[in-house]
Amino acid sequence: MGPGPSDVHPRVLRAMSTPLVGHLDPSFVEIMDEVQELLRYTFRTDNEWTIPVSGTGSASMEAAIGNLVEPGETVLVPTNGYFGGRMESMAERAGGEVVHVDAPWGEPLDPADVEAAFAEYQPDVFGFVHAETSTGVRQPDVPELTSIAHEHDAYVIADCVTSLGGVELRVDEWDIDAAYSGPQKCLSCPPGASPLTLNDRAMDKVLSREEPARSWYLDLSLLEGYWGDERAYHHTAPITNVYALREALRLVAEEGIERRWARHRRVAAALKDSLSAMGLALNPDEAYWLPSLNAMEVPAGVDDAAVCEYLLDRYDLEIATGLGDLEGEIFRIGCMGHSARPANVTLLVPALAEALEAQGADIDPDAGLSVLRDRLGEV
Repeated sequence: MGPGPSDVHPRVLRAMSTPLVGHLDPSFVEIMDEVQELLRYTFRTDNEWTIPVSGTGSASMEAAIGNLVEPGETVLVPTNGYFGGRMESMAERAGGEVVHVDAPWGEPLDPADVEAAFAEYQPDVFGFVHAETSTGVRQPDVPELTSIAHEHDAYVIADCVTSLGGVELRVDEWDIDAAYSGPQKCLSCPPGASPLTLNDRAMDKVLSREEPARSWYLDLSLLEGYWGDERAYHHTAPITNVYALREALRLVAEEGIERRWARHRRVAAALKDSLSAMGLALNPDEAYWLPSLNAMEVPAGVDDAAVCEYLLDRYDLEIATGLGDLEGEIFRIGCMGHSARPANVTLLVPALAEALEAQGADIDPDAGLSVLRDRLGEV
């Protein structure tokens, strides 16, 4: 119940025990086709260039940034969370000149500030985090942000690591040029094969670069040969991880993506509202609350690390402390994928209350449990 990895569905674990075949075996090529089609469904896109990158979510992040950012280009990145900082680092390594659109940690980007940053810097590439794992903030107004960028002929890269498969995301409808994610969050799949999608406009830029991307391994113009029609050797794909991702995406399709979004919101709302009734405050405003990652304020006088240790030792339950600017100020409680179940929430809420009371926190556990019963049944 932390910021990831989430619980892995038993069907996904079983899929990982499937015997290996070669990464160019005809049967594996069929699996590749199916994974790509299921990823398109989950991203809500028709993008031909939709693949799992061999590596963790940071690999798909670096593939997007390292291919779309060319040396000397101006890249606009956010300052409102830890992963905006990682965007900056990757863009600089790709040779980009980084500029910022500022917002406090715990708040989304204001479209007016994005517009002002475009007017001042005229960036070539704009990156934003749709679901900021470090703050529990969901970026609203995504179509407004992409519209601003495209009016200035910039390319848009969206970090969807903590939203894909759990929070409403519509790549085509929202006009996002490139989006990346990780499998270990709302898809409830072990890390190792990470979703990435680029539209034709973005791939045209990648394929017309004057100099190749600095990473051979993540060069999409080379990966196109393996994941495109040719199916030519580039590297040995992580076969077992692709098996796992296919099964995780099958579960998404069986549930239905919109029903899956609704489940995450329903279960996470029960968690959020019960903790609020107990006396804990949600760090981000309700208007940009992120159901898959709930950031709750640490009560005065409470040692956040001791609370996490208590839960792990006594209940084998994992939640996380704050990161970066919010270190020591929030608990980060995940409600993702197979972890977004009533059973998990009804275990966590009373256990967290017990851990906080052990430190003398001024909370009302009975009020929290009453809300939880109303929402999810007996506790």
